Amino acid sequence: MSVKVEAEGLLLDLDRVARVRHQMAQHLDNISGALSRAEVESSQASGKLELDGEIQDLNLTSQNLRQGVFRLLVLGDIKRGKSTLLNALIGENLLPSDVSPCTALLTVLRYGPEKQVTVYFKGDRPPERLDFTSFRQKYTIDPSEAKQLEEVKQLAFPQVSHAVVEYPLPFLEKGVEIVDSPGLNDTEARNELSLSYINNCHAVLFVFRASQPCTLDERRYLENYLKDRGLTVFFLINAWDEIRKSLVDLDDAEELREAEAKLRQVFRTNLAEYCRVDGQDLYNQRVFELSSLDALRRRLKDAADPLTGTGFLEFEAALSRFLTQERAVAELRQATTLARQAYNHAHEAIARRIPLLDQDVQELKERLKSVEPEFAKLNEIRDQFQAEIRELRDRKAKEIATDFCSYILNLGTTFDTDFLRYQPDISFWDFLSQGRREEFNAACRQAFERYINEKIVAWQRTAEQEISAAFAELGRSAASYGTDYNRITDTITEKLIGQTIYTGNASSENNSPTWARWAMGFFSLTSGNIAGVFLAGAGFDWKNILVNYIAVIGITSFLALFTGAFIGPIGIMLVGLGIGALQLDQARQEFVKATKKEFVKHLPDIARDQWNPINQLIKDCFDAYEREVMKRINDDIQARRAELDNLVAQKESHEINREAEAKRLQALDAEVLSEIRTVESVYNSMLLLSV
Repeated sequence: MSVKVEAEGLLLDLDRVARVRHQMAQHLDNISGALSRAEVESSQASGKLELDGEIQDLNLTSQNLRQGVFRLLVLGDIKRGKSTLLNALIGENLLPSDVSPCTALLTVLRYGPEKQVTVYFKGDRPPERLDFTSFRQKYTIDPSEAKQLEEVKQLAFPQVSHAVVEYPLPFLEKGVEIVDSPGLNDTEARNELSLSYINNCHAVLFVFRASQPCTLDERRYLENYLKDRGLTVFFLINAWDEIRKSLVDLDDAEELREAEAKLRQVFRTNLAEYCRVDGQDLYNQRVFELSSLDALRRRLKDAADPLTGTGFLEFEAALSRFLTQERAVAELRQATTLARQAYNHAHEAIARRIPLLDQDVQELKERLKSVEPEFAKLNEIRDQFQAEIRELRDRKAKEIATDFCSYILNLGTTFDTDFLRYQPDISFWDFLSQGRREEFNAACRQAFERYINEKIVAWQRTAEQEISAAFAELGRSAASYGTDYNRITDTITEKLIGQTIYTGNASSENNSPTWARWAMGFFSLTSGNIAGVFLAGAGFDWKNILVNYIAVIGITSFLALFTGAFIGPIGIMLVGLGIGALQLDQARQEFVKATKKEFVKHLPDIARDQWNPINQLIKDCFDAYEREVMKRINDDIQARRAELDNLVAQKESHEINREAEAKRLQALDAEVLSEIRTVESVYNSMLLLSV
């Protein structure tokens, strides 16, 4: 992106994208409207062209372009300055920085014409709408209380699902949503919530603090939840300007440079591996040193302040490049491709229809009969692809479920070394004193919960990679079947009108049947989301199915073991040892040994009990894919048949004015083609601006 565009700032870039989105949506509406009107007219003339599928997809895509958002997930532990950073980013002192509701509730910040907060609850309780003052009074907690809750792994408001804050800010009006998560936590209570939002956001803003570089919890969270998930993560090192405060001589420039260099090396050592994408080192494009408080003060004083020296100029430029190039351009590319494919379908239908207008009913019926073998071949392609989906489904479901069982059974092999870093922080000697046994039991459960969470999430990443690879395999098959499908539909056209219809597109990708493009993962409309080329977002959210099921059943099954019946006897056994200060290490070893003994006893039962649920879960993912693909293939075959049957029915019912009908259809073709060229021009202009 040019220096000029960077200087415009994130808000101006997003404004441009929002305008292009709406412009593109309007042209898609124009195409959809033209096709809809033509179908009504055709039903009274030579018969419908069966373009309902294209019309529906165009309408959904237009709706998504108008309503689509860039969703940014903010992660970071408490007291990292997240609220101050967000206030500086949006340009207004919206979120309180002294006491933050985001430490208590997951909060979604989005545009709204009025300032208000809606709190959503778990279960059947209806949402609660509040003003800002009431919300802060009712759902804000003191930072010290928040830290205490974090330490004991409890939620401040366990009955609350999340809060939505609406605010009339220009930054949010451009289609940006900010999801501010609670403090980092690896417990069961937040595992499902964190991963669900990670999978549904377009970028993650991970906030550190310069004075507390890469804590153990932060490193573990990166390893467990963000690594190897294909996410775009911006690492924001906040309060960089406070480094000077730790110096002996505040005016010693050399000492400051040395302190900053050491700190940079610490962060690079910990973050470098998360900034490599496809073998490329993107560290300088993903890690930013920010002075949020200074930036906020300057932005409140002058909204046009470029914030030079705060790190925001560089960060906003990188975020802008991501949102307006990587994300927005991909979204607009899919819309452009869809529009072109809708035109191709309409153009082919029109090109088939006009020559057939000259044929009498009997001749037309004979020609339709001649293409029955080709329609049978289309059905064969559908059945072959369905069989392949089911074969791969059964094989992968069995492999992944079996892999889970093997993984669980092997946990006992490495438990001694793995569990050492999770064992309770509470002193074994203190635990033995009167009244501390319950505290020790709680610490044991917390340690075990964290251990299990990390193990389940690690396996889950492997399962995701396996499923993703399987869908990629199906995508390649869809491309092959699509080529055969096109060859047969070309034969149908040649038999009907004596020639092949060319759409003017050399790209085999663009010429693939709509169902094949969906199956290849190029775009998805069924879930209301424009997807990229990854099938993970194509029509069904199998990643969230895994998050919401596998992690929960796995963790719950394990934690069921860690009841008083399990922990209690271990604690009693240690008391019986008569442990003294010199026996502390022995006590810890005995604790791990006793825990492992009980743990390993239950592993075979857990592995056995979870095989069927996981096997069925994986099948459900493939079944959802199969249903959508088969529906699209069947719809396409039926539309091709109906298009011809409609013409026969119309010819049998009344005389068709051949000249007037041909002229109407040619005008429709020209109208849609003109819109398509405008759509492609808008997209190409966006590409040029993004260079």
